[in-house]
Amino acid sequence: MTEQNPYHSGAGDWGPGHPPGPSDTPPPGYGYPAAGAPAKGYGFPQPPTAGALPMGGAPLLSIGDIMVMGDQIITLAGQLPLRGAIWNATDMSHTEEKIPTHAIVLAIVFFLFCLLGLLFLLMKERKTTGYIQVTVTSAGRHHQTMVPAHGPETFPAIMGQVNYARSLSSM
Repeated sequence: MTEQNPYHSGAGDWGPGHPPGPSDTPPPGYGYPAAGAPAKGYGFPQPPTAGALPMGGAPLLSIGDIMVMGDQIITLAGQLPLRGAIWNATDMSHTEEKIPTHAIVLAIVFFLFCLLGLLFLLMKERKTTGYIQVTVTSAGRHHQTMVPAHGPETFPAIMGQVNYARSLSSM
């Protein structure tokens, strides 16, 4: 390969060419900083910029997609003022209790051998389904979220969080 590079101008330029210098900057676009902007390390974590978080710090309370930070309530619909907010919670879950199928089979099998097989009918299976609806209203705006109920203890736990949010709203 003794020919000069036909795509590179100038005498005596051999090979694939030279890497771009400071005057050969690519145009701004995807992956490139804007013209005049300081180039940051690409792919490395950067320190947070001022004003990145509306309130800063850790959230005081989080119920579903409602978060209380400082003196603001942050929702998917935007920010609401915490002072004077009205909080409500509605239990829309229900718990079913039934005798499982394997208990009925064991009761029939052991009833034939001894009368103690009827004790298997005392086995109960509890299943909770549904949601707890939490709503917040502040400054004429309204937001609601649905928290899934995993057991009968879910509603008292959510009510504890709502009562804490009410106490923060009254300060």
